[in-house]
Amino acid sequence: MKIAFLANHNVIHTVRWANSMALRGHEVTVYSLHRHLQDGLAPGVKKIQLPFPPNWGYYANMPYLRFCLRKFKPDILNAHYASGYGTLGRLSGFHPYVLSVWGSDVYDFPGQSPLKHKLLIKNLSSADLICSTSRAMAVQTRKVCPTLDEIAITPFGVDTVKFCPARREAGSTIIIGTVKKLEYKYGIDTLIRAFAHLRDTLRQRRSDQAERLRLLIVGGGSDDAALRRLAREADVDKVTSFRGVAPHDQIPAYLNEMDIYVALSRLDSESFGVAILEASACGLPVVVSDADGPAEVVLDNETGLIVPRENVSAAAAALERLVLDVDLREQLGRSGRIHVEAKYTWGHCVDIMENAFRQKAKGQRPLTCSTFDSPID
Repeated sequence: MKIAFLANHNVIHTVRWANSMALRGHEVTVYSLHRHLQDGLAPGVKKIQLPFPPNWGYYANMPYLRFCLRKFKPDILNAHYASGYGTLGRLSGFHPYVLSVWGSDVYDFPGQSPLKHKLLIKNLSSADLICSTSRAMAVQTRKVCPTLDEIAITPFGVDTVKFCPARREAGSTIIIGTVKKLEYKYGIDTLIRAFAHLRDTLRQRRSDQAERLRLLIVGGGSDDAALRRLAREADVDKVTSFRGVAPHDQIPAYLNEMDIYVALSRLDSESFGVAILEASACGLPVVVSDADGPAEVVLDNETGLIVPRENVSAAAAALERLVLDVDLREQLGRSGRIHVEAKYTWGHCVDIMENAFRQKAKGQRPLTCSTFDSPID
């Protein structure tokens, strides 16, 4: 197939989908408005920089994109992110057209104004197929646009060769950690408060265990300074390590430093928990909030523990269970790895997306596009 992606070519999701399709022998071109910041796309993937940047570029680039698509003659156009790139995809008039929703585009954007809600409905309705990485986000998309025909579940899987357990010798510390952007929606502040609460509690009951605790935070973002300040105020700054932004290929090494992985997102626009699955693939027990995306990829009390969002006490209690019970940590970690291997391997998820593209290019309903029983109807 000849596949045209319309997406930000700096984002790891775009890079992995495009590279994987190229590796399977498809002719792939990525069209992007965003200025090139990193060269993650494989040599076999053609990159086209559209002339006008966001946000007005989602309209102004329409004539040039139409010209490019007439020249390339793709079998399928796949736009990623329903608000911005979804607008340009709709204006291109190209079919068959697949639109992939991401999260904030269907959770947050339509609530910002009636005009944006109307725009999003137009963008969603213009697509021949909507793809969602999770069932929860598919349900939200259907709420925004109830008349949609098809929503295919196309999870963003994990490379279980790169993300795998490394042999960890029993050490003197217990490292609780996360790999997330340092932004409000991801609840890193809740993690710091829960960690401080746990440390104070254990100092009264098990002081030996309290002294072993360390907090590892990998990621960058606009809340970096505020979170460092919070760690000082909570008196955990001396046992907290902020490592900053890490390239994706370094994430397995960071995960394998940890004993417990935590993701306490406070917003449902955290629509798919790929970072959680990467931690599970590394054999880590996880503690996650009940936000849509994290809760969907965790089996409660089997691969991890699910707690109410923004509930510091509940998060601290879940962490205490795992800190004091090494057997439970190992059991949840093993089950998590099995769960990822059964449902979320990267190759299997590429199969799902590739089948959706192939069937839609033929004008057919992608009946087998989901491992989760069928498209959302």
